[in-house]
Amino acid sequence: MSAVTAGAAPRASLSAGHLPRWVPWALLAFSMFASAVLFTVLNTSGDIAEFNIAGTVFVGMVVYIGLIALTSSLGETRRHAVDRVMTTLVATAFIIALLPLISLLYTVVVNGIARFDGEFFSFSMRNIAGEGGGAVHAIWGTLLITLGATVISVPIGLMTAIYLVEYGRGRLAKAITFLVDVMTGIPSIVAGLFIYAVFALLFGAGTRMGIMGSLALSVLMIPVVVRGSEELLRIVPNELREASYALGVPKWLTIVKIVIPTSIAGITTSVMLAISRVIGETAPLLLTVGIVPNMNLNMFDGQMATLPVFAYMQAKYPGLPADAYFERAWAAALTLILIVMVLNLAARLIAKIFAPKMTGR
Repeated sequence: MSAVTAGAAPRASLSAGHLPRWVPWALLAFSMFASAVLFTVLNTSGDIAEFNIAGTVFVGMVVYIGLIALTSSLGETRRHAVDRVMTTLVATAFIIALLPLISLLYTVVVNGIARFDGEFFSFSMRNIAGEGGGAVHAIWGTLLITLGATVISVPIGLMTAIYLVEYGRGRLAKAITFLVDVMTGIPSIVAGLFIYAVFALLFGAGTRMGIMGSLALSVLMIPVVVRGSEELLRIVPNELREASYALGVPKWLTIVKIVIPTSIAGITTSVMLAISRVIGETAPLLLTVGIVPNMNLNMFDGQMATLPVFAYMQAKYPGLPADAYFERAWAAALTLILIVMVLNLAARLIAKIFAPKMTGR
């Protein structure tokens, strides 16, 4: 028995034919290092600010794909090599998609932090020429106009989605769906021109008010709310509706108590996507709201200032010194990004609080 055991072939290890775990990471580090050296040599100015980080990451990933394919082909099977290459391609696509966002955030923060001070959030541009001043009037204008657009859009969009999912049948529902799809891709300038034309017919040419901006933004928000809410209402299981009907609950109460609470988290996210879609619009607000250097909180009387238009005017028509105007424009862009971030965090918190609690037995 011992002779048979001694003469038996050794068992194959389950890890045979696999690269050690540290090899892919070592190849990735080497690829990024080689790419960084290449771009350092190409950076003839020697300025660290001019170093191309995005190009370094992209070239490094391309080099890594070649190295991991070659190494895996030599040390593993062809199937493992193809799997590693495809995994790396997916990761590279993710990084390429992420690079513009990171670059945008980095640029806005670096250029906008210079004027991110107390004066910027407590002063308007009234009687300000050159340095100083702030955008408190534009911040309040953006919040009020966006709030007005949300109050108009969310009830209309949500009830339209409920109609399409729960009641809509036949040609009318198909026509509404088609029109909503068309409105989803409407240019923002068209919405602004439409509202401006309507108010020009009613109150005369040159009329500009905050409520006009809210109406223009609501034209852009409603289709987004409808499409997002419709898809989320459709994924609510029919068993929940049927159980409610079996208990004698009417349809409208089933929608209010069962369907909407079940999908409230997704609906909230859909609303936030719609707000994020319109809060940075410039063209419709420039047409319907205009711009003023002082604070105006009355949405039904006179022009108002908004952050997108404020940033546009500061960058488009700089005075002297020009750096002060560009700094205010970048600070307004950074403030707008932070507002969107805070709103999204608040939406996630609201969705988490009001989402139905799943309890196990």
